[in-house]
Amino acid sequence: MLTIVFDLDGTLVDTAPDLIDTLNYTLKQHGLPVVPFETARPTIGGGARAMIETALASRGRECAPADVDQLYAAFVAHYAEHIAARSRPFPHVEAVLDGLAAAGYRMAVCTNKLEWLSKRLLDALHLSERFAAICGQDTFGVVKPDPKMFRLTVERAGGEATRAVMVGDSVTDIRTARAAQVPVVAVDFGYTPVPIASLHPDHVISSFAQLPAAVSALDPGQK
Repeated sequence: MLTIVFDLDGTLVDTAPDLIDTLNYTLKQHGLPVVPFETARPTIGGGARAMIETALASRGRECAPADVDQLYAAFVAHYAEHIAARSRPFPHVEAVLDGLAAAGYRMAVCTNKLEWLSKRLLDALHLSERFAAICGQDTFGVVKPDPKMFRLTVERAGGEATRAVMVGDSVTDIRTARAAQVPVVAVDFGYTPVPIASLHPDHVISSFAQLPAAVSALDPGQK
């Protein structure tokens, strides 16, 4: 059985509205200038701390690490309470996941979001039960693109790392797959700041409806 390992933000769920709302709320509460939505969106793939640091740099602000830690803590606290206010699965996600499960695929989530926030988000959107494992940046003590995180996620889901495929939206996901020596399908509607095709994934899809065919083409069991 092939295990399909999904990134979360920008791949399964369009979380940009709530993440950027939280970013700007946090900045405003601390007397710092907010950032436009389109400026912040491509920074999401780096995680909340990187979003904060990039927002500060874009406004010519410098903060000590302790100040960034304070902003990050405030960000997480606010985001946890508004995690699914405007976040929604991308079109066709639920139907495609159900179809893949019916076809015998095992599925997992491997994200650099905190595990408890990831589970809270997927619970709120009624997606959690579709995944055999949901693993975040704090689950194993390593983060993507370290291939150990991918392999441990597959193992927790009950699969084998040699029979797995990555689905993501960023250079981090592609580097993770390459390091783990597995194929990768990239979505072109995520948060990467560069065209995803320029990062040379094995397949690029523009809709989740195209995922089953892409996975089937990469699955040795289907050949």
